[in-house]
Amino acid sequence: MKKILVLLFTITFIAQAIGAATIVKPPLKASEITIPISSTGKSITMQDLSTISLKDFEALSGKKLSLANRVMFKSAQRKIRSSINGDGTVSNKKVEKFYRKYGSDGESGFNIGGFALGFLLGLIGVLISYIINNDNNANRHKWTWIGFGTWVVLLLLFSI
Repeated sequence: MKKILVLLFTITFIAQAIGAATIVKPPLKASEITIPISSTGKSITMQDLSTISLKDFEALSGKKLSLANRVMFKSAQRKIRSSINGDGTVSNKKVEKFYRKYGSDGESGFNIGGFALGFLLGLIGVLISYIINNDNNANRHKWTWIGFGTWVVLLLLFSI
């Protein structure tokens, strides 16, 4: 009986310790965030965009900016500069969340979990997908609906 109580206590303690652990994502560096420039296919880092001159930006984009666009560019450049900390990390939570969601960190591609939820569980999987809450909601919802659609198409094909 003593061994069982010790085992249950140990399992309970370990489960609570694991549940209390938090995963902290490292802050994004402004030099890692790339921003596409017009339709030329070129891109520039957020750090470089905050310090680039107007002439260099016009040369990079291949377009001459009008007076109104120059004023907007300088205003946007000041906002970008103010959202970058002294150590080069991004302090704007909206930019960080957007980049983590749609950036080049691989989270905007195929989501196996979302697809499996929709494909294996059908409409219940879609509902579960909306209940689960994390940083990658939109991508998981999209792939859950695609998995559900695949399940419906296969169900229709096999029923015919």
